[in-house]
Amino acid sequence: MRFFLTICILLSLGITDSNAQQPKKLNSVEIYNALEKLNFLGSVLYIAAHPDDENTRLISYLANQQNARTAYLSLTRGDGGQNLIGPEIRELLGVIRTQELLAARRIDGGEQLFTRANDFGYSKHPDETLEIWNKEDVLSDVVWAIRKFKPDVIINRFDHRSPGSTHGHHTSSAMLSVEAYELAADSKAFSDQLKYTKTWQPARQFFNTSWWFYGSREKFDKADKKGLMSLDTGTYYPETGLSNTEIAALSRSQHKSQGFGSTGTRGETLEYIELINGTMPTKKESIFEGIDTTWNRIKGGKPLYQLLTTVQQEFDFNHPEKSVPKLLEAFDLIKKLEDEHWRTIKLDEITEIIVAASGLYLEAVTDNHFVTPGSSLKIEIEAINRSKQPIYLEKVTLAPTTLKITDGINLENNKSNTFTSEITLPKNSLSTNPYWLNKQGTLGMYNVEDRQLIGQPETLKNLRANFSVKIGEHSLVIAREIVFKKNDPVQGEVYQPLEVVPKVAVSLNEKVVIYNNNNSQEIRVNLLPQQDNLSGTLQLETPQDWTVEPNNYSFNNTQKGQVQEFSFKLSPPANQSEGLIQPVATVNEKKYDKELISITYDHIPNQTVILPAKTKVVRLDIQRKGQNIGYIEGAGDVVPQSLAQVGYTVTTIAPNDISANNLSKFDAIVMGIRAYNIVEELKFKQDVLLDYVKNGGNLIVQYNTNRGLKVNGNLGPYPINVSRDRVTDENAKVTFIDPKHPVLNYPNKITPDDFEGWVQERGLYFPDEWSKEYSPILAINDKGESSKKGSLLVTPYGKGNYIYTGLSFFREFPAGVSGAYRLFANLISLGK
Repeated sequence: MRFFLTICILLSLGITDSNAQQPKKLNSVEIYNALEKLNFLGSVLYIAAHPDDENTRLISYLANQQNARTAYLSLTRGDGGQNLIGPEIRELLGVIRTQELLAARRIDGGEQLFTRANDFGYSKHPDETLEIWNKEDVLSDVVWAIRKFKPDVIINRFDHRSPGSTHGHHTSSAMLSVEAYELAADSKAFSDQLKYTKTWQPARQFFNTSWWFYGSREKFDKADKKGLMSLDTGTYYPETGLSNTEIAALSRSQHKSQGFGSTGTRGETLEYIELINGTMPTKKESIFEGIDTTWNRIKGGKPLYQLLTTVQQEFDFNHPEKSVPKLLEAFDLIKKLEDEHWRTIKLDEITEIIVAASGLYLEAVTDNHFVTPGSSLKIEIEAINRSKQPIYLEKVTLAPTTLKITDGINLENNKSNTFTSEITLPKNSLSTNPYWLNKQGTLGMYNVEDRQLIGQPETLKNLRANFSVKIGEHSLVIAREIVFKKNDPVQGEVYQPLEVVPKVAVSLNEKVVIYNNNNSQEIRVNLLPQQDNLSGTLQLETPQDWTVEPNNYSFNNTQKGQVQEFSFKLSPPANQSEGLIQPVATVNEKKYDKELISITYDHIPNQTVILPAKTKVVRLDIQRKGQNIGYIEGAGDVVPQSLAQVGYTVTTIAPNDISANNLSKFDAIVMGIRAYNIVEELKFKQDVLLDYVKNGGNLIVQYNTNRGLKVNGNLGPYPINVSRDRVTDENAKVTFIDPKHPVLNYPNKITPDDFEGWVQERGLYFPDEWSKEYSPILAINDKGESSKKGSLLVTPYGKGNYIYTGLSFFREFPAGVSGAYRLFANLISLGK
């Protein structure tokens, strides 16, 4: 839908996506492009594994140049990735990456779908992936997506014939797509779905190949491409001044949490697709060749094609309202179609086109960001007709209530009509929390039982204003989501989602609390009421062998949005122990034990996530040598906070402040994950860091990728080569190469028990070659693979020690894995 291209221009000028909730205001060019899409009945489903796997060049080309209804089915929400823009990982990162995909689709014109698969981290083989994911459930979701979306063509990003050669999630996505291609048409397969939809058989299926799958550009250039179709996605759109590839770059650049900022290109850009199922187009000019993509494909559609073609031919860019009478005729014809699938899609499309062509602006906003079930909400309604087209506003109803506003009013040309009303939400209103996080899932699957929710990109908001308007003899109902609107002194008019949340939220300041002795610690609990004048009690639930004082607190006369802090004294047992603590607020005998987590970034709408307010407490048997730690930030982790938890004094050092004098006061310097990939200044500071080691310091370098290293020479004082080696099984056996090495013995005796309870993986991007000066400490491997000895390398250098580790401390610390803390303390203590 080419009207999305204007958004690209806005983004290129620096306007962010934080106003994604704002009602659309289409110009004449955008209306015309929407008409082109309205008159095309073809669809494509692009399938891959993660956010940022999609080919935005191809999606944009199909949506904008071909006018096809185009969707990207990402099997996961990307929870297992790294976050380059903030501290959020796992579920919260999945929420961010979901919104980044939606932001990308708003630019390239596609739609977004998902399965229930959870991105549990890197997987080396589809066998492992499909076992952890639960193959049948994910396959069911892919079949469901095909049956609901009904694509004429499916395009896979990855090759289903290459298990073991790339990320297991990647190959699995293609394998499941190939299997689902046939199953979607089989009424015996996942027959429970047929209560809600019908079987569907796509016409053909492709694999979107490229030089990457051939090993190099040179090999791909020499390869026989007779069996491939090529599409030139470098199309130029003069109405926007942008090429398709420039739009694709803007779309891909929305994946900011993964560092996928992309520079636009111009000129011919060929994409290649290989037929997997169905028949190859004879002329290889269009993926839709032989597929009727006109209104003739559905019963009763022929008059629509003729009518809408006339609308396009007669369209007046200066007076788009002149097209409204014929559009209303088409609207009535679409309403009578028997084909429910296309009737629903095209009614939505033509309704918005009629609204835009009529110059009709409709808005429903509130100045409340949060609302609770059973509470009242003030709504501001605006309706204005900015054309000479006579429009009568019959009524406005506010869902999910039956409240009716206005008894009818003529919307005169360019005269604003505003109404104020107040609704009371039903007491059983559901929260707007991301629906896939409402129930506890597994390592590989989210728990979503509602069939109609499966595949939806986000929770559907049911707080809406329904505008019933009459244009001539034609009646339309136009829905507008009720959103939060405010004026910001810097940004001006700002729109954000309206969130339905619990009456009370509770939270703890830390996600992990470490006890390195028997002393009690103060546990601060935050109480966040979302209503005024609430009264109740607050208590802290603890593991059985821990003690807490006091038993509870009373609270009353709350003010909405004003945080109250309560302090509990929590004492650990004498011996090593771990468990979970959880605050619980009780109001009118109802218990509230969830926290509200706000995710705020300029490129996506604000997100509010409701999760159990739990913190892990660990009574840790740990000894430390050294106190002052300098930390140089990388791509984002909680290592500094985690080290502070066990008693270290941690100071963050800005790259420009890396100097011999500033480093000399620290017992150890810790480099954040991927610091050498993203911190430009390190190319000039490496000598200073190595001199620090030579003069007696310990430098601990956490993992980096082997591409894009900022240092001009070696990462360490001696040659070291970072590879893509990794151990993804968090339970993989760990062997001590040199059990007597100080790192394994001082000041904490490290045993195999310290590697119990690790999460997601052992580590990643291990060196595979290093000079003889380094001592490998551990040997680990995934099932069926050779032993990997590069996870932890140590070498003396001058008076100090250089340590390189690919062990995933950045994942283990937030999970409160005691062995990871003990081992890291030994790294800091080395030589002391």
